Amino acid sequence: MSVTLDIRLKRANKVYHEGEAVAGVIVLMCKEALQHHGISLNMEGSVNLQLSSKSVGVFEAFYNSVKPIQLISNNIEVAKAGKIPGGKTEIPFEFPLNTKGNKVLYETYHGVFVNIQYTLRCDMKRSLLAKDLTRNCEFIVHCQPQKSKVVPTPVNFSITPDTLQNTRERSLLPKFLIKGHLDATNCVISQPLTGEVMVENSDVPIKSIELQLVRVETCGCAEGYARDATEIQNIQIAEGNVCHSLAIPIYMVFPRLFTCPTLETTNFKVEFEVNVVIVLHDDHLITENFPLKLCRV
Repeated sequence: MSVTLDIRLKRANKVYHEGEAVAGVIVLMCKEALQHHGISLNMEGSVNLQLSSKSVGVFEAFYNSVKPIQLISNNIEVAKAGKIPGGKTEIPFEFPLNTKGNKVLYETYHGVFVNIQYTLRCDMKRSLLAKDLTRNCEFIVHCQPQKSKVVPTPVNFSITPDTLQNTRERSLLPKFLIKGHLDATNCVISQPLTGEVMVENSDVPIKSIELQLVRVETCGCAEGYARDATEIQNIQIAEGNVCHSLAIPIYMVFPRLFTCPTLETTNFKVEFEVNVVIVLHDDHLITENFPLKLCRV
């Protein structure tokens, strides 16, 4: 007998804050009456930490510190054992989004080595001959906006062969001067990163100018930390040998779920950086790095 189980939240965007109620309905669809041994709903919130391949085996102590950190765990019985009539059945539910003790609800974040996730799981127990039904549904938690105003910290930059680091033979580099600014490095996560870049002069033609958003995830404990940087997105803001002394706008939206307000705890950190990358025609890469602090207001 075919039966489908689904979880539908009342909020279309599935975004909740601490202290609010996560409400919705469990939807059951079956052609004829169905016997079951109880329906339960479980709310879980956890931080999953993972080590990169280069860090595994370096610190033995990591194996204890990378265990999942449970932020929230609640369970309710939605329906006692009994019968569900044929057709469509909706069972409403409501869960308070509160932590136990002094735990903090961190914002939902999908990273490579750090994952902060909140899920609802509905279980419907059935007789031995019929398979139990399970359905998962992720919802998104946003941390409470900070009350203080964010002071924008504009940054001006000027890139020349002399300002570059990690270059072996500086004398072989072509001459260039690239100027620009970022309007803020203290960024509001719901607003775009803006600024401009300008090529004053360059001996070698330019192939491309790109903006690269990077997450820096740190997992560890007192014995040591594994710090890994990975790219989130790369946006080309100019292609080809651009006009000199022409201001090229910088505009980048922070992607949902892959970014969160900058986070620092005893076991892990999530930080962000942006790279302005200029690719020359001889495939030389010129990169200027800027740490960002993201917050929600």
